[in-house]
Amino acid sequence: MRDVWIAFGLTLFAGMATAIGSVIAFTAKRTNYRFLSVATGFSAGVMLYVSFVEIFFKGVDSLVGRFGETGAHWINAGSFFGGMLLIGLIDNLIPAAENPHEIHSEAETLPLHNPSAPAPDFEALSESEFKSPDAHDHGTHHKLLRMGLFTALAIGIHNFPEGLVTFLAALHDPGLGLAIAIAIALHNIPEGISVSVPIFYATGSRKKAFLYSALSGLAEPVGAIIAYAAIRFFLGGDTGMIPPEVMGVLFGGVAGIMVYISLDQLLPTSRAYGKGHDSLFGLVAGMLVMALSLLLLMK
Repeated sequence: MRDVWIAFGLTLFAGMATAIGSVIAFTAKRTNYRFLSVATGFSAGVMLYVSFVEIFFKGVDSLVGRFGETGAHWINAGSFFGGMLLIGLIDNLIPAAENPHEIHSEAETLPLHNPSAPAPDFEALSESEFKSPDAHDHGTHHKLLRMGLFTALAIGIHNFPEGLVTFLAALHDPGLGLAIAIAIALHNIPEGISVSVPIFYATGSRKKAFLYSALSGLAEPVGAIIAYAAIRFFLGGDTGMIPPEVMGVLFGGVAGIMVYISLDQLLPTSRAYGKGHDSLFGLVAGMLVMALSLLLLMK
């Protein structure tokens, strides 16, 4: 039971990083886009390395006792692409216009932490032919609340499988779960900013902006607990323990989900926020830190 609580705590930490992003939006004097670029690149590096080097092969090891060497590799590969298909279908349910990873310009974030700063004219920004290329196009003011709520919903839907990823990894290996929790937390920080900005401008309330940002992150631990309870109830057998072959399939799926998130969300976001090779530096640093962590933890 102690392992379950540790796994839940790490998942809660990763999910609540959206609230950290909201706090940064309201307190930081400037949004450090290069830091966000390196941080999201770092997160992608951790996820990609741990998926291909550690989790993917844990899936094979868990399956080989039940299905043999050849069968284990086939089922693991199918689980990997099945995980990618699952997160891809979830992604497809979210309207493209409500992209939770779009960049907010400095003019948009300034009034959040400086009440005396003038609010930007979003309608003028939308219609201007000379709009800054990194400005987030909100459209007219009356659409801001809808956009903020859709962004929160989009992030909440994404966070369900991300929560399961963190929870299962931490349940199997707390050290590995900690590394993944940190990677997903870094990924969630800019998402918290993305929820806070339109909600604040639509309602004028920092409390509401923070609340919706936090709620979008809570989908992560809630999703993990629901999924884990369902797996134990339906597949746990008489002992309530998850069979190794089921864990093997889940590991393969988790690896696929993490690779999809890294390639579809983190790396494009990192490139958008950064300059030059910022995203590449973050990516390599994430891989290096993850490699050193795994080597130092080898038994």
